[in-house]
Amino acid sequence: MKVISIKSIGNPKTLQIQNIAKPHIHNDFDVLVNIKAAGVNPIDSKLRSGVYPLTKFPAILGCDGSGIVEEIGPKVTKVKKGDAVYFFHGGLDGIQGNYAEYKVLNQRFLAHKPESLTFVEAAAAPLVLITAWEALFDHAQLTKNKTIFI
Repeated sequence: MKVISIKSIGNPKTLQIQNIAKPHIHNDFDVLVNIKAAGVNPIDSKLRSGVYPLTKFPAILGCDGSGIVEEIGPKVTKVKKGDAVYFFHGGLDGIQGNYAEYKVLNQRFLAHKPESLTFVEAAAAPLVLITAWEALFDHAQLTKNKTIFI
């Protein structure tokens, strides 16, 4: 499969198209996703440029993704083959990111893609939504009947 990877810290020119083996399911709860879109976040450029250290090279960046479930492990109950999904997983700590044609991840990291979103829109959402949730509920302590001016 084709991936976009980096072999060292550097500027955007370090991003390279590379061919690697297609991943396979290894655990009962794993899902193989054919990636249709990958999100690009500030964390990706910070990892590529060395602001945050990477532990393994070559590295495939990209924390957010969306795609179609191609295969499921024997104990997967959350999704089925052919489902459209989106997710936040990988791109850090030596875990394959989503700048790739395929991705294997545990079903707990997946959600069904809302029908109202394109794959591109869905791939742009996970980290942004997590950040907004943390800001509103963890830091601003938003609760029912509480108003916050944004």
